[in-house]
Amino acid sequence: MNPELRRLYNAAFTQDVYRRYIDRLETWLDVKIPFRIAESPLFLPKGLRTRLATSAREIVEQISNPKVIEAMKAAIPPALDVPRLDSLASCLQVDFAIVRGEDGELTGKVVELQGFPSLYSLMVIQTEAMAEELKRIPGLEGPWSMFYSGHDRNSFVAKFKEALLDGNAPDEVVLLDLDPPAQKTYADFVATKQLTGVDAIGPEEIEREGLRLFRHKEGRKIPIKRIYNRIVFDELTNKGSALPFDYREDLEVTWFPHPNWYWIWSKYTLPHVNHHAVPKATYVSDLKEWPKDLSKYVLKPLFSFAGSGVKIDPTHADLDAIPAAERSGWILQEKIVYEPALPMPSGEGVKAEVRMMFLRGPKDEKPELVLNLVRMSRGKMLGVDQNKGLDWVGGSVGLWPESEGPV
Repeated sequence: MNPELRRLYNAAFTQDVYRRYIDRLETWLDVKIPFRIAESPLFLPKGLRTRLATSAREIVEQISNPKVIEAMKAAIPPALDVPRLDSLASCLQVDFAIVRGEDGELTGKVVELQGFPSLYSLMVIQTEAMAEELKRIPGLEGPWSMFYSGHDRNSFVAKFKEALLDGNAPDEVVLLDLDPPAQKTYADFVATKQLTGVDAIGPEEIEREGLRLFRHKEGRKIPIKRIYNRIVFDELTNKGSALPFDYREDLEVTWFPHPNWYWIWSKYTLPHVNHHAVPKATYVSDLKEWPKDLSKYVLKPLFSFAGSGVKIDPTHADLDAIPAAERSGWILQEKIVYEPALPMPSGEGVKAEVRMMFLRGPKDEKPELVLNLVRMSRGKMLGVDQNKGLDWVGGSVGLWPESEGPV
């Protein structure tokens, strides 16, 4: 999107550039990445990244209001209400679609909120893999940044490690997911191990004694004092997987992040946010009648993952099909018109979402914006199914010259 940086990259791009980038990333992580990585970074000009950062911080300030949080607790299913909720989440994501504003400038519109971890560690390694390739292109030698709030690589990793460990030894902290090597996000789990020393384990590796949890490693029985929670609740339900504990139990562990934030900070929160970057959203249960023209709206389930169940072109039949008792679990949101602002070498435009990623350490009063993640699309939506067989789509990162300073 930065025109000069984009021109230099596109002029130098070849399939060899892309192959070296992916090979380097997968070699460093020693894993094959099962989701598509896009051919290019998103070069974020200062004006756009400032607008995204400002909006993200303002929105997080709003949803951090204790009254809003208390109201949002209604979203927590009683069977999954975990004790010892902290005052604010340790991980928070705000996803922006890149659009053309009324002033003609590029800006962001919020797609969703997520009080759940994202690919914090993978983005560090992925950025470094791309930076190595950029060194080969005249004019793009770097150094590059994707960090906010004055952070660089070293200070971010230190902050992430402090937030994740919270004073515990790495062996006493586990990243918990269902069959970690089978997860599409496993590359991030490996990157997390590289940056922090924390292992990814499945529930079957946990041994329980009363309210205490343990794991075995290299012949040692080690207490689990903190859990990096990566279990997605709809996957847990769909697979019918068993855990060695009930979420309602007051276990002798702390959480990063506490599982309740998955429900509290989510699409459920959007109708309560008043901000110019947030499209109007209404719970379907609050609609007295269906809008006559649904072409301006998107229908979204509140608690699905990776875009599952979203209807980009909803019909009245779709609304009618939602049982009355379940309508509070859906929102009708004003449709966002993405701007295909990233030109491919062919001249065709690519659309993008930028995830603004916040982190709160044990000594922080509030979450801090630290880095970003990008998804690129040429389909109607940013999901894999909408972009099958297309190039210049998939996961990426937003970069800018380090010399331009912090935002």
